[in-house]
Amino acid sequence: MASVSKLQALRDNVESVLLGKSEVVGQVLVALLARGHVLLEDVPGVGKTILTRAIAKSIDCTFSRIQLTPDLLPSDILGVSVYDANTGQFTFKPGPVFAEIVLVDEINRTTPRTQSALLEAMNESQVSADGKTYPLGPPFMVLATQNPYEFEGTYFLPENQLDRFMLRVRIGYPDKATERQILTLQPARTRLANLRPVMDSAELTEIQDRVLEVRMEAAITDYILEIAEATRRSQDLTIGLSPRGSLALMQASRARALMDGRDYVVPDDVKLLATTACAHRLLTRALTHDGSAAAAESIFEKILQTVPVPQ
Repeated sequence: MASVSKLQALRDNVESVLLGKSEVVGQVLVALLARGHVLLEDVPGVGKTILTRAIAKSIDCTFSRIQLTPDLLPSDILGVSVYDANTGQFTFKPGPVFAEIVLVDEINRTTPRTQSALLEAMNESQVSADGKTYPLGPPFMVLATQNPYEFEGTYFLPENQLDRFMLRVRIGYPDKATERQILTLQPARTRLANLRPVMDSAELTEIQDRVLEVRMEAAITDYILEIAEATRRSQDLTIGLSPRGSLALMQASRARALMDGRDYVVPDDVKLLATTACAHRLLTRALTHDGSAAAAESIFEKILQTVPVPQ
C-alpha cells in the first residue's frame, strides 16, 4: 500500500536523526496518525526537541515552536486582538499555536494559567477569542516536552491537562554503541538540517482518515474496557482510566496496526501501547507529585497483567 511506504519513509527520516530509538519514534508517529498529542517527558539532553523537529521537517506543513517561560501569558500562545485605528475595529492576530505541528518546549516551565490556555486548542482543535472561534488544522498536533518535576523552576501539570495527551513518551538514555554513533556523526547538527519532507499535510490527513477504517473486533474492544474497569476498581488508585483514555488507547491501537500494514487490530497493539496511553491519566493514593508518575506506571503494569488477553 502507498500509505505504508510513505509511513516507512517518514519513520526512516526521523530515525536517521534520533538514533537507536525506533520504539520511541514509532510511538510518536502512532499519536500523529491517531490525531493525538504527545508529552515527551525526560531529563534534558536526550533528544526530545530533536525528535519533534525531525517530525516537523519530514512533513511539508506549517510548524511553530513555543518556548514556555514563567512570564508567558495565554495571549502569547493563542493570539491577541489588536485595535486598528483605520477601521475602528479590533483584528485578531493569531498566535504561534496556529500551525499544523506545534512544539511546546518545556511545558512545565510556565504557570498553570498559561498551561490551561492550551486545553481547548488540544481538545477541540480550535481557539476561542472575543466571542469568535478559530479552527486549527487539520492536521494539528502538539508535541510538548517537559523536564521531571523535581527540577527547579517547574510546575506540576494538572490531571485535566495530562488527560489531553494521547501518549506520554520517555526517550531514555542511549546505549553505549548508539551514543558513540551520536558523538561521531552528530546527527542533530548534520542530518537534521538536511532532512527533506516525505509527505505533505494533505497526504498526512488522508492517512489519518484511514486509521478510522481499521477494524477492531468486539473481543479487543472488550479487552480495552476491562483494562479501564480494572483501574477503576484498583485500591491503589484514586482516579482510574477515563473514557477519553479508553478512546485514546483504541485510536492509538488502530494507528499502530496501520503502521504495520494491517487493516485490523491485534491484542498486541493494545498491550504494547497501554502503559504509554494510560498510566499518565491515573492518580495514585500517594498524593505527592515527586515520583508519582513512576508509581502510577508500576501500578498500571501490575493491573494490566491481571486482565486476560483475548486469543
